[in-house]
Amino acid sequence: MHFTLYSRSYCHLCQDMLDALLLLQPPGKPFTVAVIDIDESLDASLLVRFDELVPVLFGDLAQPQLCHYFLDEAAVRRYLA
Repeated sequence: MHFTLYSRSYCHLCQDMLDALLLLQPPGKPFTVAVIDIDESLDASLLVRFDELVPVLFGDLAQPQLCHYFLDEAAVRRYLA
């Protein structure tokens, strides 16, 4: 299982979302999280797309986002199920 978190290095909401997400990791079923800093990314389209929305969490990048600003625990649990 893999998540992608679009964030900013100075964003306390981004760190809060990452911390809350990691607490939902099921025992014996680890998942990975790619944290992408939109300000440091070589892909300028990320800044345009997510500028005021960070943090933005995706499970499958081909699907809609799971949540932004605050962790939607129910959405994450559905994705993990």
